[in-house]
Amino acid sequence: MTTRDYSPEFYRDHSKRYSQIAHEFLQSVYQKSSHPGLKHDWDIWDQLKKFVPGKRGLDAGCGAGARDVYHAWSEGYDVTGIDAIEENIEVARDEHPEIADRVWVADLGEPLQFEDESFDFVVCNAVIQHIEPDLVRKVVLPELARVLRPQGVLQLMFKHGQGILTMFDPAYGLERTFQLYEEDDILSVLGKHSLELIAPGSPDELAGLMYLTDGKAVDHCVLFARKNGTYHQS
Repeated sequence: MTTRDYSPEFYRDHSKRYSQIAHEFLQSVYQKSSHPGLKHDWDIWDQLKKFVPGKRGLDAGCGAGARDVYHAWSEGYDVTGIDAIEENIEVARDEHPEIADRVWVADLGEPLQFEDESFDFVVCNAVIQHIEPDLVRKVVLPELARVLRPQGVLQLMFKHGQGILTMFDPAYGLERTFQLYEEDDILSVLGKHSLELIAPGSPDELAGLMYLTDGKAVDHCVLFARKNGTYHQS
């Protein structure tokens, strides 16, 4: 039996601080990575833009302040952000009123309130670490695949390893607990829902299975997966 991370209470208590850390990039520059072109969060976003077939996207678990939704919107993308924590969405609307109607509360552990094949891309960064593996396999990943259009791209980042990790986070002065995932298990689930790992087309391209150590000294895996089928834009 796994132990659930107490992330709802953490984010309710620390939503403003979390947004500050995200916007100031205090934990978004990597200590090391498996690719010389993978140095910080915007490197992943810049590569995603090269892969996606269109500009309509979903940030699934946008976090306090919805930094990435605002960044994508400012670059001309039609992006929606959802997060399970009401306080996270409130901070996003306070800090970025321009995207207030683009972010709202929704729990990834439940079916998404979007039609099939709604998005050209879905981003889910450092989110499944807060969700039980059974829910991730049976609900979260299948739903993210469902709302992707054929040829759409899922960009996924997750804490990498086996079991449960409890570590001290100096940015908050407390211990935090996370669910770890292995890349083979994730790829197996994605494959059952018509998603295939995007392999690098050249040595310089950020693709395949990539690994990084974030500002908290925690290991992550990052990947892009494309949905099979013929693209159509609604």
